[in-house]
Amino acid sequence: MKADQDYMRDISEIRSMMERSSKFLTLSGWAGIMAGIYALTGAFIAYRFFDYNPSEINYRSDDAEVLSPGLSKVIFLAIVVLLAALGTAIFFSHKNAQKEGGKLWNATSKRLLINMAVPLVAGGLMILIFIFKGLIVFIAPLTLIFYGLALYNAGNFTYKVVKILGIVQIVLGLLSLYFIEFGLLFWALGFGFVHIFYGIYIHFKYNK
Repeated sequence: MKADQDYMRDISEIRSMMERSSKFLTLSGWAGIMAGIYALTGAFIAYRFFDYNPSEINYRSDDAEVLSPGLSKVIFLAIVVLLAALGTAIFFSHKNAQKEGGKLWNATSKRLLINMAVPLVAGGLMILIFIFKGLIVFIAPLTLIFYGLALYNAGNFTYKVVKILGIVQIVLGLLSLYFIEFGLLFWALGFGFVHIFYGIYIHFKYNK
């Protein structure tokens, strides 16, 4: 009986080692929570202080400026939020990797990054085209959809809940396309509240 128990324990340890070698398991719940807080703060600033409401922005005419001063501020704010979220994710993931005696940058993290980069780069270029065409109203839905696609791809190399998170973001993006006048609200819901709930789940499920 003891031999059987030792055998099962060895199999479990081997399976755990194989999973860790093929999965990126240093994600931090705190990174998700902080990313959600950054997104909610950014959405509030854009709406309250920059008067950003994409449903009220008209298509630009040929003689109009490509970017209005208000929109330029919103884009700069979005870049700041993105960099803050990325920096926080790298910081906490690095701490988790050190705690487990591993490295943040390895073959698995490279595969994860490449699979996320394809939809993110494609989506980013598409959004830039829409901005310069004056189709500002579609920015929020497209960011949700392409970010969701990137997360769905990333779910193949990390926790399965990331796939679910990706599907949720895609659904919110599609709903945002239908209810286009509430684009900023759906964006805040997807990048803000959903990220916070995801971060809490990851923290208590895997980081405790």
